[in-house]
Amino acid sequence: MFPLIILLLFVFYALLILYYWQSWKSIPDFIVSGQTSSIFISVIIPARNEEENIGELLKALQQQTYPKDLFEIIVVDDHSTDKTAPIVSQFTGVKLLALKDEAINSYKKKAIEKGIAAASGELIVTTDADCIPSPVWLQTIVSFKEKTNAGFIVAPVVFHLPSPFHGEGLGVRVFQAMDFIVLQGITAASVYKKMHSMCNGANLAYERQLFYDVDGFAGIDH
Repeated sequence: MFPLIILLLFVFYALLILYYWQSWKSIPDFIVSGQTSSIFISVIIPARNEEENIGELLKALQQQTYPKDLFEIIVVDDHSTDKTAPIVSQFTGVKLLALKDEAINSYKKKAIEKGIAAASGELIVTTDADCIPSPVWLQTIVSFKEKTNAGFIVAPVVFHLPSPFHGEGLGVRVFQAMDFIVLQGITAASVYKKMHSMCNGANLAYERQLFYDVDGFAGIDH
């Protein structure tokens, strides 16, 4: 009886993976349009003890092809005990907030919530302090929104591995990267098929008003 159960579970799993694979293959490619936009974006970055990463991210955001007057950058310092806040303060035009809430269940979501409350943009874009976006990141998101009129946009995240491939712990990092890529593929396939939704907050966009229409992260502390 037990071997039969194992076999049935294996068959179900294999069929599910095949479904995800076919769904992934059916996702159409998106080409960024060259048209101008007037959508104002608020980029929100929750950060805790990210002194080694936050500077590189902010430099990458300064190199965006999207018009500088059409986006703002908000960093929410989540109880950092290192030099995260002083590093952020060195960047002109970056708004730095401090999360002072204590005894909450999800500090990161509370940081994002605080950032959104201070945001001016109609479109919220979130990322993590240890990410490095390409120069066309914001332009791509806005172009996709204008083409699809989407209120919520799920976008991919990939790991960066050192080149050449050597170093201590590389095997574990390669495994993590492969596992993460599979999750990203399942995310894209399931969202595209409207089967269920999951997403990574390191590359996510949604209309600010929609956040409040669904009561944001209300109830997260309970």
